[in-house]
Amino acid sequence: MTQVLFTAFSDRADAVSLAHHAHNTLTSLDVTSSVQLLDEPLVAGIDEQTLIVSLGGDGTFLRSARLAHSVNARVVAVNLGRLGFLLDVAPADVAYTVQNALQNDDSVGRLALEIQLLSGETFFAFNEVVVEREAPGHMVRVTTYIDDDEFFTYSADGVMVSTPTGSTGYSFSAGGPMIEADLPVMAITPVAPHFTIDRSLVVSERRTIRLQAGGKPAVVVADSHVIGTLQPDESVLVRRSPTPVRVVRTGSFDMGMRLRASLREGHA
Repeated sequence: MTQVLFTAFSDRADAVSLAHHAHNTLTSLDVTSSVQLLDEPLVAGIDEQTLIVSLGGDGTFLRSARLAHSVNARVVAVNLGRLGFLLDVAPADVAYTVQNALQNDDSVGRLALEIQLLSGETFFAFNEVVVEREAPGHMVRVTTYIDDDEFFTYSADGVMVSTPTGSTGYSFSAGGPMIEADLPVMAITPVAPHFTIDRSLVVSERRTIRLQAGGKPAVVVADSHVIGTLQPDESVLVRRSPTPVRVVRTGSFDMGMRLRASLREGHA
């Protein structure tokens, strides 16, 4: 069994180097670890007892979180990105954080999304799912339902359902609220709405959200990956995943500081 799995993309030389250095350090401490390049076939032998350590930016962490979720493992977010809004461990603290996590299960369950297409096929998203326009230059018409009660119909570039974790990313850029990561809610936000309500709607994690396309076909995008297409009058269901993502709590995440840094960087 792999106790620790370091994850990185092969084109990130700094992340790959840190992964191998950390692997060698743990080997000297009799801790079993391995390195997984996320653009290569997965190694065997990982399960819910494995500690997955993401080395890179937010994209690396999202891919690592997906892997962790698939086996109900814990995941640690190490920041090698430019800002890394989702990441709270510095490279110099990797060894200490890993050793502490192996001794203490100080993890918190982060809400994730389960997305169900008309075919019955389900997908995972940790940040958000978006029903968006199929072709540039066109809008999509989306009607939102919450537990089968009709709410708003938007004409927009898209309509998004975000988790609290995803609220600081695309959702925030679209005008959505910034939500503390441990709140049990989902946010529905229109993307560039045209002559319609432009406010977000925050609902309980117990709700089931249905997004129905109207007028023109639309695409369904989960964490930046296209997972399906909706024809007019077809719907996609979005609900809380029954299994949360187990993120190791380090105590070093400062939401206010990250937001101020993000805003400064956006105006640099």
